[in-house]
Amino acid sequence: MNVTVLYFAAVRDLVGRDEERVALPDGVASIAGVGDHLAQLHPTLEGRLSYVRFARNEEFAELADPIADGDVIALIPPVAGG
Repeated sequence: MNVTVLYFAAVRDLVGRDEERVALPDGVASIAGVGDHLAQLHPTLEGRLSYVRFARNEEFAELADPIADGDVIALIPPVAGG
């Protein structure tokens, strides 16, 4: 299964890119699984994804939500401002 992953703000800085196409290994079938796989691909994300919101196809997603081939997964860190 292949997904496109979009990285925003601080997550983009940690990964060093805005987006990438990722081939997921067998058994990855949820948003949580995508997060685990990305932490393996990009060790700079390890331990930092608990504060990140995930979106699937432009809608916020829960960790248990299923994924499908071709989905677009966005990682959105908390934003501060005033």
